[in-house]
Amino acid sequence: MTFLLDKSAFIGRRWELSAARKALSSTRLLTLTGPGGVGKTRLALRLAENLRNKYRDGVEVIELATLETGELLEPAVAAALGLRGVHRDTMGVLVEHLSHRRMLLVLDNCEHLDLLCAHFVEQLLHATPRLQVLVTSRHSLGVNGEQVLPVPPLSVPGHPLHETALSDTREGPALREEARAGPQTPGRTTVREAAQHDSVRLFVERAAHVVPGFSLNAGNLACVVRLVRRLEGIPLAIELAAARLRTLSLEELAYELDQRFDVLAAGGPMALPRHQTLRATIQWSFQLCSPEECRLWARLSMFAGGVDLDTAETVCSGEGINAADVLDLLGGLVDKSVLCRGGLGFRMLESLRAYGCEQLTPAERQWLRGRFVGHYRELTETHRTDQLVPDQLDRYLALRQELPNIRVALQACLNEPALAPLGLGTASAMWCFWVLAGALTEGRYWIERGLELVPEPGRARATALWADSMLALRQGDLDAALPLLEDCRALAARSGNEDLVPYAVRTAGVAACTAGDTRRGLALLRESLALHRSLNDMDGLMFNLYFAAAYGSTEDPGLAAEFGEELLALSESHHALVSRGYAQFALGVARWNLGDYEQAEALLTSAAQFTGEIDDRWCLTQCLEVLAWIAGAREEHERAAELLGAAHALWQAAGASPERLSYHAAWHERCTRQARHALGKPAFTSAFRHGAKLGAGHAVTYAVRPPEVQPELRHLS
Repeated sequence: MTFLLDKSAFIGRRWELSAARKALSSTRLLTLTGPGGVGKTRLALRLAENLRNKYRDGVEVIELATLETGELLEPAVAAALGLRGVHRDTMGVLVEHLSHRRMLLVLDNCEHLDLLCAHFVEQLLHATPRLQVLVTSRHSLGVNGEQVLPVPPLSVPGHPLHETALSDTREGPALREEARAGPQTPGRTTVREAAQHDSVRLFVERAAHVVPGFSLNAGNLACVVRLVRRLEGIPLAIELAAARLRTLSLEELAYELDQRFDVLAAGGPMALPRHQTLRATIQWSFQLCSPEECRLWARLSMFAGGVDLDTAETVCSGEGINAADVLDLLGGLVDKSVLCRGGLGFRMLESLRAYGCEQLTPAERQWLRGRFVGHYRELTETHRTDQLVPDQLDRYLALRQELPNIRVALQACLNEPALAPLGLGTASAMWCFWVLAGALTEGRYWIERGLELVPEPGRARATALWADSMLALRQGDLDAALPLLEDCRALAARSGNEDLVPYAVRTAGVAACTAGDTRRGLALLRESLALHRSLNDMDGLMFNLYFAAAYGSTEDPGLAAEFGEELLALSESHHALVSRGYAQFALGVARWNLGDYEQAEALLTSAAQFTGEIDDRWCLTQCLEVLAWIAGAREEHERAAELLGAAHALWQAAGASPERLSYHAAWHERCTRQARHALGKPAFTSAFRHGAKLGAGHAVTYAVRPPEVQPELRHLS
């Protein structure tokens, strides 16, 4: 979700909101266009909020401004919709997921990916008859059937209240905007008349934040009207100007802007183009900052996802900025509306980020890039989620919040050959995060780009090879995983990195199980278990125990239960909450195969609750699957069918299937067959479809029911 500049009231835009609602009643694609700073994102967010109850399957807002590469567009949209781990046909999975849903998809800030977004939206709308899309961009997508609503600046006194008409792009150019030919004579505008204009209301509201008690009156009317006209009703320009009332009187502020704009207008037409008006305002605001604030503004432009105080001090200090001064400088930029509070701590709007980035000299840019990349390499290493540590969950959540900035760092590494090894190490260290976040495609993208740039044999490459193969295996991509594994084992042995051999052997075991050779796979997993124990590698042991327990649950459930118990004890002794959830699942499957259904259900419901809370769809899906078997064993066949349907929707979203996992396949088929036989095909289909529509949150609530007297369990036959 996109952040607003601040949490103050939404001002005006009644006509635009009405026009957009009307447009969405007759079109499936509406694009809000306009220059930077005009308020497209705020309008889209308010519209989405107002319309949320109109769409049976909801409204989803996806921020694209922080997406560094168009190759991740489809995976980013899929992940936002909860479709995790998709590999070969992301668009196909999106279409299947959305084909029967009535929902509104909001794509915010598309201009830097315009051609890709146009193709993506066109494909999606063609294949999903009930979907509607709302786009914000500086220009239209040019897609057939698109309606365009230009978002004009806010109305200002001295001009008629704006009137805008919708146009179909098939009929010609985009829509006319209200003519604003520049400053006009104020005339006899009254306070009451001026207060009807949104630009005045916005200025007064923001000014009151800076100067408590500020209000529009006869004494300041002329100055306020002159200001909003000078700024042509552009919301961001008005907010930047209002923030200056901390240090300037209203009259001084109006005079400053008059002087600056008169100089600019002297070299060209009397009325400045709106993009030049905004740029002039940003430039004016920049020049009124102290030299240190200017430097920090420019350096903070690197952070696509915002920044906290510690990171700002670490990355941005030095070369003219003392670390001890960063807090006060951040406060100064907040006071000037350059930064807003939100997300990680402090965030900058895209127009201000773009300007700040322009102010970096080549030398400073190179210096800053090195600091930035180094920081995020260290962050990903100290926040590894594949380690048995008490803050395992906190690490995962921190990486998820920092992901936009990590993407910037990874892209910088791809653009700078000297930084490529750092990028490869960063992407590889996050392999477990990519799994938990369901961002398998993105993880593989970054690792594989890094492997292309770092061909030299060594530890970094060997680590990346097994990490990439593990992500490929989670997507069922054996063809890609097996060559990576062979390269990894050969490289680890050749380079003397013997501690990597257990990881390669373990991954080979998972590959064998995935290919259907469970016996060989379990032998390899036991081999890697012994290697991890000999090296006292508890982190590696943790994952090995999970795979051995899960894949061994059908072959030797007693031994699998021992592995599961060891993993659960290990996770609890280290207070590793994420690992505990997986341990509960693996042990639950083993207990099911041993006939201990009550213990299996207790373990699986606990795991489902936790993984549902952290949005770990992979573990949750498997828990729902096995809970369906338990319901079938109780002869609660309708409940079993609904849980099978809920799991099916999540299996599809992950691009996976229970039939492709040896420890699920046989029981899944039996449970499905028995429920269909007991209910009859029509009733089974109805219950299955009902479960498929629950969504992850409701599915967890349905699956984790309160304790009650249960019917006698019997084994599925």
